[in-house]
Amino acid sequence: MQKAIDLFYKALEVLLIALLSGMATMVFVNVVLRYGMNSGLTVSDELARYFFVWLTFIGAVVAFREHGHLGVETLVALFGRKGRIICMILSNLVIVACSAIFFWGTWKQLPINWSMKAPVTGLSMGFVYGSGFFTGFGCAIIALERLVRLLTGRVTQEELEAFAGENLTIEQMAERT
Repeated sequence: MQKAIDLFYKALEVLLIALLSGMATMVFVNVVLRYGMNSGLTVSDELARYFFVWLTFIGAVVAFREHGHLGVETLVALFGRKGRIICMILSNLVIVACSAIFFWGTWKQLPINWSMKAPVTGLSMGFVYGSGFFTGFGCAIIALERLVRLLTGRVTQEELEAFAGENLTIEQMAERT
């Protein structure tokens, strides 16, 4: 099962690369066309924005899985194992609640967004704003899985260290500042 999950996240990383590459290519081609040939592709601006939205929301799920979001690691690092577990439980409960609200808000907005069309491509804006479903569901599932493992005592020391930011190298810590 873990191999399937890892494969899924590897596919998400490939999708992120494709979205970023597509976005950069469209913007670059459009800049060259505008300055070199005094024309441009109107569809590239719109698609680049939509790619960026999906890139951000998919990236949020991938970063959450890798403990890459901002945290109060200085405070958590002061606690022992039990304190860290309590902080991790509280953190994941808040994340589940926020993800559920995010998912529900996306659900409530879907009829409005689905009826709106993008000005150039004519795509339903539901495809763009539907990224909230993926992010809300993805983060909630990850947090729920962590909660189950925390409450059943199956959390590893490596996970607690990652939560406290102790698994980072000096170079990774320098990148965060």
